[in-house]
Amino acid sequence: MASSSSSSSAVAIELTPANFHEVTDDKTVFIKFFAPWCGHCQSIEDDWNALAADFDGDTSGQLVAEVDCTADGESLCSEFGITGYPTLKWGDPSDLRDYDGGRSYEEMRRFADENLKPQCSIKNLDICDDDRRALIVRYLDMSVDELSAMADAEEGKLREAEGRFHAEVEKLHARYGELSKEKDDVIAGIKMAGFGLMKSVLRSM
Repeated sequence: MASSSSSSSAVAIELTPANFHEVTDDKTVFIKFFAPWCGHCQSIEDDWNALAADFDGDTSGQLVAEVDCTADGESLCSEFGITGYPTLKWGDPSDLRDYDGGRSYEEMRRFADENLKPQCSIKNLDICDDDRRALIVRYLDMSVDELSAMADAEEGKLREAEGRFHAEVEKLHARYGELSKEKDDVIAGIKMAGFGLMKSVLRSM
């Protein structure tokens, strides 16, 4: 069990494509995907580093780390479908799950204590439920070419979804600009029509 801490000057291990597999191998992980300019990321930085310090040097297969989506970790963020910051994920490094809990040190530490345990994986089939074990066995029975084709198809779906997301966001930005201009034009027209004087006279009656 990792030691308790509420503050630390330590910095979480930064994961990149070059070290990801080596650092996360055989571990249950808790990873923060972030951008340095992100205000929400900055607000949890101290608590995240404190949490990482708690598990620094842990020998029971637990890891708290982070990925900078604007630097060397950009391709990892794309691989894991990161579209907002900060995004926290946890579990088996090859099958990360979204963390939707609180962002305070106490909440994240409590979650880590309860969940950073060995997860269902190829190396831990004995702890898998029947459905996930059957899925892993199915994948293991497939050829490399078959499994690669299936993985490529799923990655294609992710890229397509991300492309649609960004396209729709651009449309929303454009529509926002149009609506903002319409509102400003209406306000300007009302002012030109003497609305202020109208209300002043009305109050005097």
